[in-house]
Amino acid sequence: MTFLTVAFFILFVITLGLMLLFRGQTARQFILLAASYVFYAYWDVRFLFLLIFQALVVYTGSLLVEKFRFGKPGLAKAAMGILVGIILGLLGFFKYFRFFTESISAITGENAFSALHIILPVGISFYTFQSISYVVDVYRQKTEARKSFLKVSLYISFFPQLMSGPVVRSTHFLPQLDTNPAITWANFEKGCQIFLMGAVKKVVIADRLSVCVNAIYDAPAAYSGASILGAVIAYSLQIYCDFSGYSDMAIGVARVLGYDLGRNFNLPYLSRNLTEFWKRWHISLSAWLQEYLYISLGGNRKGKMRTYVNLMLTMILGGLWHGASWNFVIWGALHGAALVVHKLFLTYKKPKTTTTGVKTLLSIVGTYAFVSFCWIFFRADSFETAWLIISRMFTWADGISYTYVYTVLFALALLLIHIYCYFKTNKEGTYIHLDWNKFLPKVLFILAILLTAAFAYQGNQAFIYFQF
Repeated sequence: MTFLTVAFFILFVITLGLMLLFRGQTARQFILLAASYVFYAYWDVRFLFLLIFQALVVYTGSLLVEKFRFGKPGLAKAAMGILVGIILGLLGFFKYFRFFTESISAITGENAFSALHIILPVGISFYTFQSISYVVDVYRQKTEARKSFLKVSLYISFFPQLMSGPVVRSTHFLPQLDTNPAITWANFEKGCQIFLMGAVKKVVIADRLSVCVNAIYDAPAAYSGASILGAVIAYSLQIYCDFSGYSDMAIGVARVLGYDLGRNFNLPYLSRNLTEFWKRWHISLSAWLQEYLYISLGGNRKGKMRTYVNLMLTMILGGLWHGASWNFVIWGALHGAALVVHKLFLTYKKPKTTTTGVKTLLSIVGTYAFVSFCWIFFRADSFETAWLIISRMFTWADGISYTYVYTVLFALALLLIHIYCYFKTNKEGTYIHLDWNKFLPKVLFILAILLTAAFAYQGNQAFIYFQF
């Protein structure tokens, strides 16, 4: 079940109606949990039991961690380690078992597990990260272990962000579950508008750009270097609009229900360097990697060399989290190396009081170019395909010329939006908020819905991050 289906609309209307009918905190949370289980089971009911099992493990284990935390810190640390090990073990089996067995078979020439077909549960990476967030936060005494299984399971499986995030920290979401957020007209108004913005990004922009991207990435040897460059640019726009579009829709749905998921994207292609990029791109994941991986590895507390090693490890593991493929490892390693280079640059850079507009522009363009280059490894189905794309693009090879007009139109539109936000909101993205108490905003909103339906791409509507 995805947001842009009749089934989801029916589920959402029923859920909202029941929450308006039953206003007690516990009753509403039961309704949300039931809706979350229906939402997940709609994809494959078998994996609903995996989700419930993980919630039970996290719930009981976190209570033990908190019990041992006061008086038996050694046992608390051991319990926390075992819990995280179980959670990561489940993720590793479903997501990486095939990757490791295929890598071993490539070396040995034999694969004893070739007949074993393992299906990757949708959303397992995201609810795994949230489970770890809760367990570690309890151990670090940043949050209390909740005695209500309802709250813990709802935190792990809250349906707006269950499939593809944002990765919501326990310290951000659990306090909301300790209250009974109101369902208000203001939240409904704001949430619907955020959802519509996400839908436009997804079905109008990302899905149309996928036509160009899929055609060229499926047969790069047939296309010219210029056409391949166009596809690389198109994919940078596609993945941004696809993933930020999903995040916007999730944030919008949660807002209507009275919950705040935070912000997940903030005009990342305006970043002046890779460090800034990762503060603007997939903000919830970046914060998670920093808090629970980079800092756990030692962060910058053990000298410069260890800091650089920790950065590389964090980004490589972050790349591997995205998918069980060496392409993702390379993608993560490139970003890790760039972050190390930026830290080295800051270490030896002479302090200056001002930065010229030209240098800022060149920094933004250079960062975007590097990020787009790295996306090649993210999108290509193999290292060989990625290398072929790179070699043909940089040698400006001859081939079929494919000028996709939507790449030009959407690139120009997004550029103008970014420029507007840069000067009007100090490089901060903003959600459009129309006042529905006035007649014209109502007309504009309805018109936007009609135009979105008219220009929506009718082909494949799968979200890119569902595969992760």
